Amino acid sequence: MPQSLSPAAELVGRELETALLRERLRDPLVRLVTVTGRAGVGKSRLAAEAVREIGGEFARVAALDAAAPGDWPVPGEPAPAAEMPEASGRVLLLLDDCDHEARPAAAEALQSLTTDPRMVVLATSVEPLGVYGELLLPLAPLPVPGPRRGPASAAADPHALREVASVALFVRRAREADPAFALTLENAAAVAEICRLLGGLPLALELAARRLRLFPPHLLAGRLRGRTTMLSGGPANAPARHRSLAALAEWSCRGLDDADRALLGRLSVYEPGFGLWAAGLSAEAALETLLDRGLLAVVGEEQGELRLAVPEPVRSYARAELAGSGAEAAALDAHAERYRSLVSGAQPGLRGTEQARVLRELAAEGANVIAALRRLRERGDGEAAASVVLGCRLPWLTQGRLREGLEWCDHTAESDGPALPEAVRARLADLSGVFALALGDPLEAVRRHRRALALGKNVGDRRQNALASARLGAALLESGDPAGARAVLVTALSALESMGVTGGAASAAASLAAVLRADGDRRKAQETLERAVEAFRRIGDGRGLAGALRTVAALALEGDEPDRADRALRESLRLYGGIGERAELPGLLEEFSLLLMRTAPAQRPRTVRLLAAADTLRAETGALVPDEWRSAAERARTELGARLDWTDFAVAWAEGVRMAVPEAVAEALSAPAPSRRPSSAPSPEDRSLTPRQVQVALLVSEGMTNRQIAAKLDISEWTVVNHVRQVMRRLGCSSRVQVAGAVGRWA
Repeated sequence: MPQSLSPAAELVGRELETALLRERLRDPLVRLVTVTGRAGVGKSRLAAEAVREIGGEFARVAALDAAAPGDWPVPGEPAPAAEMPEASGRVLLLLDDCDHEARPAAAEALQSLTTDPRMVVLATSVEPLGVYGELLLPLAPLPVPGPRRGPASAAADPHALREVASVALFVRRAREADPAFALTLENAAAVAEICRLLGGLPLALELAARRLRLFPPHLLAGRLRGRTTMLSGGPANAPARHRSLAALAEWSCRGLDDADRALLGRLSVYEPGFGLWAAGLSAEAALETLLDRGLLAVVGEEQGELRLAVPEPVRSYARAELAGSGAEAAALDAHAERYRSLVSGAQPGLRGTEQARVLRELAAEGANVIAALRRLRERGDGEAAASVVLGCRLPWLTQGRLREGLEWCDHTAESDGPALPEAVRARLADLSGVFALALGDPLEAVRRHRRALALGKNVGDRRQNALASARLGAALLESGDPAGARAVLVTALSALESMGVTGGAASAAASLAAVLRADGDRRKAQETLERAVEAFRRIGDGRGLAGALRTVAALALEGDEPDRADRALRESLRLYGGIGERAELPGLLEEFSLLLMRTAPAQRPRTVRLLAAADTLRAETGALVPDEWRSAAERARTELGARLDWTDFAVAWAEGVRMAVPEAVAEALSAPAPSRRPSSAPSPEDRSLTPRQVQVALLVSEGMTNRQIAAKLDISEWTVVNHVRQVMRRLGCSSRVQVAGAVGRWA
């Protein structure tokens, strides 16, 4: 029957899609546009809004219900446009909900309707209709806030969240349900989590917003973590599938054959972001079916492989069906075994030239590795859980999962199942010391490493005991006992070299070099460090090499070699950026910032951004900072705050806080390198710059855009462009980076 064309509820976050749909409907060559997307994504609302906006441009507008084919034009009979005089113009027909049983009949009727050059059909369907000439407009869920990581994210920024479309929709609907609701510092993190749990699906967000009459955001988020299909309470005049997420999921899965349904159930135990290879999948036809129907979604890409997810509420519904059939335990066990094998098989790659690729792959599968660990622990398989935890040493350090790693070491060692072998408990204690040191608690790290050595004495594993001794030495140095560290490291290094454990020996040598440097023996420290660097390069251990290069930079600065320090730190930055390092990157960014203050004082805004990024990234890992290093960073911030205008400092700091790892690394690497000229560079006056051009050059060196410079100097942007060109010509520079380098040499 004919559908109502009354104005739809206000759309949120769909400006681009609405504009694109309008343009396609206005195109005289277009006959059929199909808006596709998952159930509940807002296809009907978007189509109705487009018709409302441009319906007046058509001679006639009609809307039909695809579920009532009796009202459609019969193939072979005149279409609505044919009943109108030639001069009457184009006809726009909205055909909504061309899904399930209605899809074949809708496709057949559309083949007839679209033969009339005056007919334009706008259809909505979960999947393409497959009609010749069909143009598709895929509609995805609304963007959601980034993942919450660590304590720094617990107090999400309400102002930044309001710019996220899913949050904007949730807040708007929440205010309609409760006019007193407001997004605040206290509830922002819970609201962001709700939007993530619901995957940005508009219908789900609207149903959740209605529940705020009963539950505050933090309690609602807790309920949704277990089962999103608990949401209901949609409008009474809405279709049944739009009144609850359980009904929506059931409707979405209608028509699946047994093989498709079984695959969906198997994939529902996987956490979002799994890869085809990790899940043991190939490009089978069933995957195409699930993707076309929105029951499986592409959520990203890592190293050329698609990352997939079964979206909510379908995932909760499929898990419930799996549990009801008695197959859930088997599916969870199969999932746990796949990820145990994945971690085990990744170990050789973590120690060689494939390190960066393997680390990124394991980072992408991080949530599934944790889920597998939970399952192994639930079924009391302590040894299997321990093998996964031990295999995650390097991935978790790189990802900054420090507190989580420490807790898993302790939980696994204290498993309620059969007692773990002493050798396994010794390795878990040793690994827990590694995480304790990374968290900034060297005394606790020393205690744990000594326990590992005590447990390992009865086992007789020389290799493991030597590795634990080397890690104990690193912890002793950080705890303020260089003499004890030196004694332990010399013995450990000798043992590891005699056994041919190249990576462990390189790490011990790097730690020993740091001890020698602390003792003031720079020459011997340099010799030992060169051995470590050469070994790391030979075996392709990028993370170990990056750490050793930081000590190279520290020695270079003590020897008044800023150029050498700069080269070492830049190589470290590239290596850490390549593996997505989070735990050690904050310290490296601070070291580079302090070097930048010394070699390029004109780079103060950039230095502030880097210090802010370091502060934020460290807070996300939960790591503490040694007092002496905290004092150096605070002195740097104080000096920068005194030399910069307060507004400029605040803006630069805010920009740094928002930087993720790739942006922070890129920001550091884009800084000009120290001058290698033996004499100081000519002053700007020697290069014949006008006073205004000097001002522009200084602002360019601070990383400002032409627009920002124009606003700062109260001149037009075009004038700034001309000044920049003159500055580059007179200084003999071919880029803004080179201008910044030249300005840095003025100081």
